[in-house]
Amino acid sequence: MPDEIFNKVSPDLSDIRIFGLTESKDTIEAPYILQLAKDKTSLNDVSFNLVNQSKNEKGYYFTFEIPSQNAVNQIKLEFKQQNFDWTLAIEGSQDQREWFSIIENYRILSIKNALTDFQFTNVTFPNSRYHYFRLCIKSKEKPELMSAKMQMNEVFGGRFRNYIINSTKIIEDKQYKQSVINIDLKSSVPVCNLQIYVRETFDYYRPVVIKYLSDSIKTQNGWRHNYTNLTDGMINSIENNVFNFKSTTLQKLKIIIENQDNAPLHIDSFVVKGYVHELIVRFNGAANYYLTYGNNNVSAPHYDIGRFIDKIPATMTELHLGNEQFVVAEITKKTEPLFMNKNWLWFTMAIIIVLLGWFSLKMIQQK
Repeated sequence: MPDEIFNKVSPDLSDIRIFGLTESKDTIEAPYILQLAKDKTSLNDVSFNLVNQSKNEKGYYFTFEIPSQNAVNQIKLEFKQQNFDWTLAIEGSQDQREWFSIIENYRILSIKNALTDFQFTNVTFPNSRYHYFRLCIKSKEKPELMSAKMQMNEVFGGRFRNYIINSTKIIEDKQYKQSVINIDLKSSVPVCNLQIYVRETFDYYRPVVIKYLSDSIKTQNGWRHNYTNLTDGMINSIENNVFNFKSTTLQKLKIIIENQDNAPLHIDSFVVKGYVHELIVRFNGAANYYLTYGNNNVSAPHYDIGRFIDKIPATMTELHLGNEQFVVAEITKKTEPLFMNKNWLWFTMAIIIVLLGWFSLKMIQQK
């Protein structure tokens, strides 16, 4: 589905229909399934044993043994300490004699106080298949490891579109200690992903709320804009500052960064993305087919094809929409009343009254 269509269909896409016009001028409806090309994630736990804990001048070591031949690309760590800022390295070995570096200087962080509760202790690295994994945490105090999970996280098939940003406006609200960023896209499109690029190289950690313009109301004092929350979280110097949320058709975004007592961050750029939308259609015979939309009085269709998704062929013919055509509904002519002007009605009533009076006087004179 092209980007231009989302500015004209209903927000929930319920008004989309596919009609065919046969040679005999019969109209048929083709059933469809609307699919979003989302990421498909497979997350599998890999069993392991903690076989060794040690320490030297470089740091504290934790060695894990994996009995199976499964690959690993993620380790989730949980520590008893609630406030720390450490770096770690991961090595792999088949026999604990020769070790190979997997990642180095990977930062993990935990902050917990009256204002903040944040942890970044998930360690990701390239797919690795070793019999032993060794973590070296560089810390002055002993890390008290409470639990660890070794996992294989695989992501398949997500396809996105990058949307054009028409304008960006940043307002520094000194009263509320906020940076308010307004992003205006070229048109209304379904958005599910926002990435924020920050210029600063020092460490930062600040709450952020992402909203979109859901509707506007015209009042005596001008337009009143209503914004709805998409997601919230933390913008920080450790992660990539990518925010995912439910796919929502929108044109205007508002980002609010809580600076607290810090100087505002310098934002370099933004990337706004959305899933590719696809229609899987079962055509019911030879006809000229049209994808239609714009009827606000219909609800979402219910087709049998939606109950048999597992029977959809693996390979299908890809079709592209032609040029947009406008259908103008015929205007039914209204039957005009006999007298359009009320003055004619009063004039007629006056004549009737005069005639009635005249006939009454005649009858009295005759009597």
